[in-house]
Amino acid sequence: MKKLTVMLLVALCSISMAFAGGTKEETKSDSSKLIGLSISTLNNPFFVTVVDGAKADAESEGYDLTVVDAGDDVVKQINDIDDLVSKGAKVIIINPVDSDAVAPAVKSAKAAGVKIISVDRAVNGESVSCSIASDNVMGAKLAADYMVSMIGEGAEVAELQGVLGASATIDRGEGFHQVADTKLNIVASQTANFNRAEGLSVMENIYQAHPGIKGVFAHNDEMALGAVQALAGVADDVVIIGFDATDDARDAVANGKLAATVAQQPQLMGERAVQTAVKLLNGETVPQSLPVDVTLVTE
Repeated sequence: MKKLTVMLLVALCSISMAFAGGTKEETKSDSSKLIGLSISTLNNPFFVTVVDGAKADAESEGYDLTVVDAGDDVVKQINDIDDLVSKGAKVIIINPVDSDAVAPAVKSAKAAGVKIISVDRAVNGESVSCSIASDNVMGAKLAADYMVSMIGEGAEVAELQGVLGASATIDRGEGFHQVADTKLNIVASQTANFNRAEGLSVMENIYQAHPGIKGVFAHNDEMALGAVQALAGVADDVVIIGFDATDDARDAVANGKLAATVAQQPQLMGERAVQTAVKLLNGETVPQSLPVDVTLVTE
């Protein structure tokens, strides 16, 4: 009986170890398929669509995607990236809150053997495996040229800037100024942090100081829609142009409230980011840059 009991205990231990081994192997497998996505904010429809595209592709590819929302907080994003590294993500897709400030976290992740992909906004000061973004400079130039065609050269205009330090802010500002500095009279350039409520309040202040403005270029649709609210019933003839072509912005263009918006392809950005991450996980070579086309939506 005693011998039988010992044999049963040995058998149970063997079964337990087998299950433990299986669990460990399964965890390793899950970790090898883990992709991190650090998004600047989910309080913006554009980035929600980026995440939707990434999730859809990750599911179809059979990979686990962990999404973390920085809430436009640089410190939180840095901590989020560290957490993703500690969880075993071998590839992290980053949409920076601040293109400069995120560089140290990227450097640390790379030192831990993690591959980095930037999406929509670049990482300044650190190389990444692949950068996926729209041609923001060209998009802003398209917007500025269209504004000139509508209000004429020399007209007073205002610029609502995005989050200072973000590469999208820098690039969209560069494209706008390439045209506006010589063909328009920029009387105000102020940040509204890519936020609709801030766009409204900043636009109210700008209009009080410069009631003669004829045009407004906003670095994204959220700020442009805030400007629409600020000027509604006060200066309905001001030409307002946004950037991103979100659903709300497209509706505003169709209703004549926005003159135009620059269309990116956020769904495609998210999909390409995950596709690129999968290639990196499989040891494949990827291009350093994957540009995504932009167009101007005017109706």
